[in-house]
Amino acid sequence: MSRTVTRTAAALLALGALAYTAWVLEVLVHTGLDPVRTYVSELAAADQPLGGLFRATDFAAGLLVLAGALTGLAGAWRARGSGAPGHKGRDPWAVGGWTALAVFGAATVADSRLPLSCAPTVDPGCAARETAGLVPATHAAHAVSSSLAMTGALAALVALTVAARRHDRRLPLARTGPALVALEFAATAWTLAAVAAFEAGKGLWALGAGQRLQVLLVAVWLAVLAYSLARSPAGDGRRERR
Repeated sequence: MSRTVTRTAAALLALGALAYTAWVLEVLVHTGLDPVRTYVSELAAADQPLGGLFRATDFAAGLLVLAGALTGLAGAWRARGSGAPGHKGRDPWAVGGWTALAVFGAATVADSRLPLSCAPTVDPGCAARETAGLVPATHAAHAVSSSLAMTGALAALVALTVAARRHDRRLPLARTGPALVALEFAATAWTLAAVAAFEAGKGLWALGAGQRLQVLLVAVWLAVLAYSLARSPAGDGRRERR
């Protein structure tokens, strides 16, 4: 990628990472939701007092990441050579990673437009209606878009981390990416197990803590990716290290 493209993608992704962590505002404002037990998406539910704020920040995060990913994808697709994040060359790991990140961004935008109508982990009536299929169709659609977003995120974490390590192991993403990927998969396993337990009526298993760790790690990885792009000597004629 050219230096201008690289820096543009870095700025967009850094802003997207910041917007994606807006849920931490719950430590400063009263939401009425227990962060250890509740879904992050319940902050944006239609019946929550601050739902509009969290839907807006999710929308902004999705758009910023989508724009950054498409910028990176365009640069990687036009490149000839290694194709690693922020550097010259087309590499299937880089192209696939940027594509997956774009899917994550688009699905996050969709998530913000498909809010839950109520908070099932704290409202037994909401949980009962959800089990009986008496909630709006947005609940099912939200589950699909959330799953698609996290699948895209996981694929992007793996592919772009591999691409960074193929290019230059001195990059921040190449050094810290593998640890972040491992932690992200562990947090995802925790979250999925907790969701299954909740849906089976066996408790919450600190579902909220697991999911918050899951989304926080995605945001941290995005920030590291943005920093790596900003640090990358893209477009200066230097060859990649092998």
